[in-house]
Amino acid sequence: MSFNRTISGILIICLAASACKKENDITTTQSTQSVPTGSLQIFPADNPWNTDISRQSTDPNSDNIIAGIGNEINLHPDFGTEWENSPIGIPYNLVGKNQPMKTISFQYKSESDPGPYPIPPNALVESGSDRHVLVIDTINLKLYELFSATRNNDNTWNAGSGAVYDLTSNLLRPDYWTSADAAGLPIFPGLVRYDEVVEKGFINHALRFTVQNTRNAFIHPATHAASSSSNENYPPMGMRVRLKAGFDISGFSPHIQVILKALKKYGMFVADNGSNWYISGAPDSRWNDDELGELKSIQGNNFEVIKMGTVIQMTK
Repeated sequence: MSFNRTISGILIICLAASACKKENDITTTQSTQSVPTGSLQIFPADNPWNTDISRQSTDPNSDNIIAGIGNEINLHPDFGTEWENSPIGIPYNLVGKNQPMKTISFQYKSESDPGPYPIPPNALVESGSDRHVLVIDTINLKLYELFSATRNNDNTWNAGSGAVYDLTSNLLRPDYWTSADAAGLPIFPGLVRYDEVVEKGFINHALRFTVQNTRNAFIHPATHAASSSSNENYPPMGMRVRLKAGFDISGFSPHIQVILKALKKYGMFVADNGSNWYISGAPDSRWNDDELGELKSIQGNNFEVIKMGTVIQMTK
């Protein structure tokens, strides 16, 4: 299998107020617009994130699980422009060659990849309590992700947990290991991104979402759970849902149709505990928040659970 190793069209936008600059070929990032990933291939074509599940069977317990999440609870875009002066969503950083590596002090060291991690000095950090930091090394094709990341005064970093992914491999994390996400999944592949929705006009991968109640189990590609419940009507981490094929998307704006087509073809994974039906994306000042609000008209009962494989109980 071939992998696209040429990064084309990566645009770095620097605002006058932030005085962005480039030194020693270190890719800088900016605060208001997400950076296009160009032709960067995120995992192989046969990776679960990139698999068409539109024709796969529905799980026999789908109705009960969807009802447990909320039949009449609406989808919610957990991304957009800004709310109370903070970006809405999970940002990401692109780095090139010669990016200095940073040693990270982890709270959950035994389930974290030790690194070091190529965190740029002006790294974008998610607003709110989760404080994720996502870094993509576009030269070595690695994805680095941190949870609960904090930069110290001496420019060292602390984090709750961290994971490193080879973007050319389908290798999963060890079973029972977390990542920067509760499910042990990578975060970046599941984000709705402006460059895909608006500039490219298509999304060719699954998305990620949160639910309030999960069971203490997971399904690959997830490797971890975060619950004390054994209720089989709660979703395990890594469970995948799709928008029903018969759901009419013709009345939605073209940009929202891009997202809905992806939800029909690739679906979305349960990736973390949180608010029900919150779908993740990257912040960008160019999003139209009113347009994204169209997603809020879609109720949970318009989704169905893809037939689950082996459900692994979280015993460790």
